Amino acid sequence: MTRDEHAFADIIEQAQANGPRPMAVAHPCSTEALLGAVEAAEQGIATPILVAPRSKLQKLAATLDIDLGRFEVIDVEHSHAAAERAVALVREGFADMLMKGSLHTDEFMAAVLDRSKGIRTDRRVSHVFVMKVESYPRYLFITDAAINIEPDLEAKRDICQNAIELCQALGIALPKVAILSAVETISPKIRSTLDAAALCKMADRGQIKGGVLDGPLAFDNAISHEAADTKGIISPVAGEPDILLVPDLESGNMLAKQLTYLAAAASAGIVMGARVPIVLTSRADDAAGRLASAAVANVLAAHHKKA
Repeated sequence: MTRDEHAFADIIEQAQANGPRPMAVAHPCSTEALLGAVEAAEQGIATPILVAPRSKLQKLAATLDIDLGRFEVIDVEHSHAAAERAVALVREGFADMLMKGSLHTDEFMAAVLDRSKGIRTDRRVSHVFVMKVESYPRYLFITDAAINIEPDLEAKRDICQNAIELCQALGIALPKVAILSAVETISPKIRSTLDAAALCKMADRGQIKGGVLDGPLAFDNAISHEAADTKGIISPVAGEPDILLVPDLESGNMLAKQLTYLAAAASAGIVMGARVPIVLTSRADDAAGRLASAAVANVLAAHHKKA
């Protein structure tokens, strides 16, 4: 299967209309990481600040025929220092966006979440996959499939609110949230069904704002009107969700990667809940995915500035 290269064209166009925003890039020392940052610059989405060991970056750039003279480069000793310095650029107001390069997520997020030097807020940080599947008529936002391993109810509230706010920044005024489980009925034996019920009531009470929630919903009746009708489910969300809120990281990660590799879904990845949007892609992601993620971050950063 071939992924649609134009899947995020509308978001990229919106980002280009906003103009480039400064983006700190931590350790872009792989081909895809560097190309992603360079293409974001060439597309008018970002002004990258490359934070990496200069000699290593120059060697890579030479093999790719990239002129580093076009970019600000901050020389650091290693990937750990790159993460710390990139985060500092955000904290000091020099960057509106942050991008992870070719370093491990744990190492990168440790710098982001450092209590004294990081860029955390009172909100739990969470990751959102923005996915375009050919068989589905709108973007799917899958969360959290990268950061929170086994989120409790309080964490899921923040995860849900983060995803709602991302949707709103991208122009979805009242996103629909399907809270996934293995079944669509509440069972004391399945914690995710209890969490789903509680989240829906939290939305009723204003503890989650800006979205329409329903759950628990199994994946089939969350995504398909026919499946929901077969089971007699009456729901404002079933069959047309914007957001799929998964029970835990394992299920979310499997779902996102199945869509990517079996359904040729195009995907972008963004971290919400920090001071600025964070482009958090896999080291295996291609430059197109990184460009789409940078475009999402640009639109989100612009939205924050207007708020």
